Amino acid sequence: MTEKPQLSEEEASLLLRQLLHKEGNWVEWGKACTHLQKAGYNRQTIFEQTGFQGSQQNLIVVAAQVYDSIAQGGASPELLSYCQGPVSDVLYEFRILNQAQRAAAAELAKEKKLNVDDAKEVARAIQDFSRLSQLPGGFVNHPGDAIAYQCWKRAKQQKDLQLRSRLIARGLKFAHSHAAREKIEQLLSDFTVVPQSTAPLMPLYRLEEEEELGRNVPLAGTFPIRREDLEVVKAVKTQAPFGIVTYSGSGAMVPLPGWQVILKAEDPVAILYQSERLPQQLPGMPEQVLVVVDRGARQWDVNSYFLVEQGGKLELKWFAESPSVNILGRLMLILRLKKIF
Repeated sequence: MTEKPQLSEEEASLLLRQLLHKEGNWVEWGKACTHLQKAGYNRQTIFEQTGFQGSQQNLIVVAAQVYDSIAQGGASPELLSYCQGPVSDVLYEFRILNQAQRAAAAELAKEKKLNVDDAKEVARAIQDFSRLSQLPGGFVNHPGDAIAYQCWKRAKQQKDLQLRSRLIARGLKFAHSHAAREKIEQLLSDFTVVPQSTAPLMPLYRLEEEEELGRNVPLAGTFPIRREDLEVVKAVKTQAPFGIVTYSGSGAMVPLPGWQVILKAEDPVAILYQSERLPQQLPGMPEQVLVVVDRGARQWDVNSYFLVEQGGKLELKWFAESPSVNILGRLMLILRLKKIF
């Protein structure tokens, strides 16, 4: 277990004083907050003694981490000088990118004088661009072309000529390669509208009848298992609201109805989810739902949602095109609790 770094009272006082008087730049403030927090000072205590609100602390701490990753990648002195300026909110938006992407995005931000809204759009465009199985024709692997591609794609789907023109102008502003500029300029004379791919309806179910509940069966583990793993399985008890089973062995279980969507799953796994964190907003109040993913279904198709790993976390995503990230399973259903009036 990693021990918390210890700060002497004198060292902590120096850091708090630095924050109180705003000595140095925001990168140093972010690192000071990090040292204090790791030493056991909570955000409220730091706020009371320095005036840095919790949200401000979070922003500069994360942005300072982004700055460090850019610096460690061998960024030029000019880029580092730009990053040390009043752009902590811009760098914060690049937290979702990897080290190389962050440096490239920061260069673009410096060149185009991006604000925080621009930075957020650029970060998402770079991330979406990197997930494509291959580079689109006419566009190169550069953050400028990434956002130019998004503008080009959206402009092709846009019937409103005024909005279409704005997207074309924005694409030309960011386009890095000559081929990308030519691709976007073609839209000035080609007014063909390409239908937009829309996310499919989510496979939403709700328990309606008590007899739909299945039997709780203990799970001995994940194959391959040992004989001892099988023999150690004890009697099970269920917990509300979904009848989750916990026992002295390893793992847990949940009862599911014998619906075809469950029966045809090759390797189903259940995950508890908060409805507001799903890719689409569900009608009604936020509630806990049960997501069932088939780990045996890893072939992409446009009519399904998939479980993928991003930034060390699992997420449910829909992809209009075949993604470059590894698919861990296909979403089979989302189960809501029985509605009681």
